[in-house]
Amino acid sequence: MSSDVRSNAKLELFKRNTRVFNVPTNVNGTPLKVSEYYGINVFDFNKSDILTKSDKKNISDVINKRTELTKELAEKYANSVLNWATSRGVTHFTHWFQPMTGATAEKHDAFLSFEAGEPIEKLSASQLIQGEPDASSFPNGGARSTFEARGYTSWDLSSPIFIRENENGSTLCIPTAFVSYFGDALDIKTPLLRSITQLNKAATKFLNLTNNSKRSADEIEYVDVTAGCEQEYFLIDKGLFYERPDLVMGGRTLFGASTSRNQQLDDHYFGLVPDRVMAYMQEVEVELYKVGVPAKTRHNEVAPGQFELAPIFGKANVAADQNQVIMATLQSVALKHGFVCLLHEKPFAGINGSGKHLNWSMSASNGLNLLEPTKTPQTNYRFLAVIAMICEAVNRHGASLRTAIASHGNDHRLGANEAPPSIISIFLGDTLTKILEAYADGKEYTDDNEGFLDLRADQVARLVKDNTDRNRTSPFAFTGNKFEFRAVGSSANVGIPMTILNAAVTDVMNDINERLEKDLESNSNIDEVLLQIVKDLYNNSKKVVFNGDGYGQEWVDEAAKRGLPNLRTSADALKVIQDAPANTFLTKLGIYSPAELEMRFNVRVERYCMHRSIEFSTLVNIINKDIIPCVIEHKNKVANAINSQKSAGVDPKSDISVLSKTNDLLNTLVTDKEKLEEYLDKHGSSHDIAYAELIAAEILPLSEKIADTLADLESCISDDMWPLPTYYDMLFIK
Repeated sequence: MSSDVRSNAKLELFKRNTRVFNVPTNVNGTPLKVSEYYGINVFDFNKSDILTKSDKKNISDVINKRTELTKELAEKYANSVLNWATSRGVTHFTHWFQPMTGATAEKHDAFLSFEAGEPIEKLSASQLIQGEPDASSFPNGGARSTFEARGYTSWDLSSPIFIRENENGSTLCIPTAFVSYFGDALDIKTPLLRSITQLNKAATKFLNLTNNSKRSADEIEYVDVTAGCEQEYFLIDKGLFYERPDLVMGGRTLFGASTSRNQQLDDHYFGLVPDRVMAYMQEVEVELYKVGVPAKTRHNEVAPGQFELAPIFGKANVAADQNQVIMATLQSVALKHGFVCLLHEKPFAGINGSGKHLNWSMSASNGLNLLEPTKTPQTNYRFLAVIAMICEAVNRHGASLRTAIASHGNDHRLGANEAPPSIISIFLGDTLTKILEAYADGKEYTDDNEGFLDLRADQVARLVKDNTDRNRTSPFAFTGNKFEFRAVGSSANVGIPMTILNAAVTDVMNDINERLEKDLESNSNIDEVLLQIVKDLYNNSKKVVFNGDGYGQEWVDEAAKRGLPNLRTSADALKVIQDAPANTFLTKLGIYSPAELEMRFNVRVERYCMHRSIEFSTLVNIINKDIIPCVIEHKNKVANAINSQKSAGVDPKSDISVLSKTNDLLNTLVTDKEKLEEYLDKHGSSHDIAYAELIAAEILPLSEKIADTLADLESCISDDMWPLPTYYDMLFIK
């Protein structure tokens, strides 16, 4: 990019006006309240005029797994969907699924059909229920070849059908699972649904076994896994984005000189949202409300140019689908406002990256939140048993949980100043830890919590003090009535970590259910039985409980003493997928088959290697095409100045020093760049774990050394000569 082009891009940026968009209005043009248009693009079979009351009950029974879907009912449902969609101007439908790319995929088919030679709109039951995409063209880990390409999409009745509106038309999106011809899961949704099913069975059984009343009327029918996914993201002006090849190719800047002020004053976090960004946020929310996504919170995040959106809790499968909708909406609406939304975990070095905090809990059919401590958690033995089981789940399967959040992007974030370390531990807070420690030691717990904070100011309301503080350095933290899996990366599909978390808890809960059945035969006092379980589980798993500063080296050393795995890179973490004993709980529960695990190992290693190779190739291209010519031009300019000074009899000592420094940096850059090219020539087409390990151990550190050299060069060269948008341009111009 020439300096003139860059300057013109910045001038165009300053000319941008805040986009004005139309919020939904009534016939009189009066803006509607959110409650009046929320979910208008979500199909609700209960509002259908085609379906009878009996049909609606039968559909509800099918969704709740009480009965099977009949062909007759499926046809009526499909007709109802068609009638609703076409009344809203929809012309096409798609099976919306989540292949192992981590994103979503879709193929659009028109409703157009013909009967007796006449055009009609039609959506048959078979079209609603089943599709057939090319399975060989999606990541499959070697499970499908071009000559055996058949795959199937299958309608997920538990996730709402919705309409996605575009400026030039609308599409009906039918959430589906995606499997191979032989039934192997080729997607992220199918294993998630399996894990939800298994945890529902285990948790329902646990609650009914520990039901003190023993009345059939009080039996729990089901337990829903619930989730809420906070989404962090960066916004950069579109004109500047397309002048950074590294952002376009890989979603992150591969180098850049830090600005003198970034986030060290803590003035961006929760600060005033710029008008242009606020307009963007408001339009995002309107689009999300239309498709039934309950966006609740918006604010500036810690880093300049960084923001967050958080929804209200919902059922886990729906929450996972909605997070995919959130990410797509953030990106599509950004373009309308002249922005590009960056979901990479670390788009810019030296400042906070982005996470996706996965808030997770379980809710019973009677409304009970299994992670609600109540006002007396010390005597709520069932709650304490659930907490102890989760601690044991992390103790048993911490390595698998680490693997679940492994990615090339998250490697830049984990262990940095805004993200938890790669050691998976649990934060329980002082109160809960003290309760569990007391019982584990066979002691009574004495509540010393005053309950209120005295601020010594009569003008403000008295604050109720929570049982737990918050620990931003913990990867898995209890936050009052839920756990927050903070280590999940911002670009991740939350279905993967949620699947492993569900399975890990199910594994422990199944063991405890077996124990309960035996123990309750000899001791009818449920509280005593539960308390003993709490003692045993917590004593076995308390090594994963850590309430301190997870950023410090002290914790790394302490975790090593405790025997906790520290899988620092994705190359380290992904190898766990091939560890059969570590994955026995997944195959035993039927979450994944051995073939599906092998498939995922191959896919994730391959994608890690490909992402890195793209980054390295992009870095080489930028250096060759943009940086070296710029530095040579800078050197010539300095050399001419030196010659002019010599001719004028002026000592050019300072200019010679500048030229010498530039020469040294350029020589270092070229030498390291050539080393990087040698790696790419030799290994660039490799996609195996050996190459992944080489990347983590040698090639990535080399690229980061090159990034440091480039940052030094950028700091030496005048702004009007530097060929790429700088961090100042990208982070502060909004």
